[in-house]
Amino acid sequence: MKDLRFNINLYVIIPVIFAGLTILSLLSAYQLTRFYLDRQQPPEWPLLWWGTVLTLLTFACGLLVVKFIIAPVKKFVDRTQTMGMLRDIGADMDRLPATSDDELHQFSRVFDQVSEILSKVEARELFPEIVGQSTLVRAVLNQIIKVAPTDAIVLIVGETGTGKELVAHSIHRHSRRQAKPFLAMNCAAIPEGLLESELFGHEKGAFTGATSRKPGKVELAGEGTLFLDEIGDMPLETQAKMLRALEEKRIVRVGGIHPIPVAARFIAATNKNLPELVKQGLFRQDLFYRLNVFVIQLPTLRERREDIPLLAEHFLDQNAPDKQFAPATMHLLTSHAWPGNVRELQNAIQSATVLSGPIIEPKHLPSAVTQHQSQPQLPTTLSYANGDDATPSLDDQLQMLEKDMIIRALTQTHGIQKQAAKRLGIKERSLWHRLKKYEIDAASYKSG
Repeated sequence: MKDLRFNINLYVIIPVIFAGLTILSLLSAYQLTRFYLDRQQPPEWPLLWWGTVLTLLTFACGLLVVKFIIAPVKKFVDRTQTMGMLRDIGADMDRLPATSDDELHQFSRVFDQVSEILSKVEARELFPEIVGQSTLVRAVLNQIIKVAPTDAIVLIVGETGTGKELVAHSIHRHSRRQAKPFLAMNCAAIPEGLLESELFGHEKGAFTGATSRKPGKVELAGEGTLFLDEIGDMPLETQAKMLRALEEKRIVRVGGIHPIPVAARFIAATNKNLPELVKQGLFRQDLFYRLNVFVIQLPTLRERREDIPLLAEHFLDQNAPDKQFAPATMHLLTSHAWPGNVRELQNAIQSATVLSGPIIEPKHLPSAVTQHQSQPQLPTTLSYANGDDATPSLDDQLQMLEKDMIIRALTQTHGIQKQAAKRLGIKERSLWHRLKKYEIDAASYKSG
């Protein structure tokens, strides 16, 4: 005989059980009352006994729900208190009065942190080359996962040193073209007269010095990926030919007459405001719209300060694994604005490892870091989707300032929330709510 099984959602079955008990009690009370009234007997005592039986039955159902649903949840939460970074949740809750609200609050905190940890583990497993666990970084990784399997053109926007080429490599590595070539080309590093030849190639005798036929980067990429860095610096004449290559999937070598089919995927990157360049007539509008298919906005390092300790330790392990940072040094690194972003941080740590002994003190850092302790920086993200330059509102600026103060306090206290709350002059629970609001991971500061 075939075994038939049906899966019923708990959100359905539990309300149905208690609704069924309520309907059963109403129908039974009605029938019981009719039965005794028809015989001209008082129904009070039978109704009282029946009510007692239904109360006990409902209580038993509640116990079963607790046993089979709530109890495993509580067991899981209790077990997490023995796990490193989750252990402090139980300690915090033990100092509070034991109420059902606090217990549900504890459950919520544990599940939030567990989901946060799982998200970070997934990020480390899928993107080992990208160092960072902040919410902004994980949002970028999520975009990479979504766009990588497609053939859509990707435009990566971000300041200098934010890792645009690293993101392009990750998109290629997670795409169906991962076994094909990945070629990168910096449009700003090649002289204007040679850029077209480097992109599309040239025929023999096309110009002085062209002694042989040479394929361009677009042709050499084949069915792989071509990354065009700093595309905002591409000359207008080359932009027109680039637009044709994107739209018609064909190119013509310099000095050639025969079109060559193009099968490569294009990824472009820029640190410029392309909509503003379009307004100034320095970038073709039609090419901008052709590139503006899927935009990945990379956050600056000052917008994700919680990643600075991880990045600093990563670069230190690469250059001098036997050395370590003094607490004051890590505080200085976290509080600096880093206008050069990750690249500037990497250079600063490499320089410090050359000058320091076993312990890297603040004096070993470059003067640009030690002499310019910056005020909290406001977000400078450009809205490329609609071409508008968004000016932060007063509320946005206040929230950024509050987030920066919390990060500084966590850095100074090495991630100890109780001490950080004391420095900020607020209660621990208030700090926890703010950490959740700004999606700041206090545990990432403990290594500092």
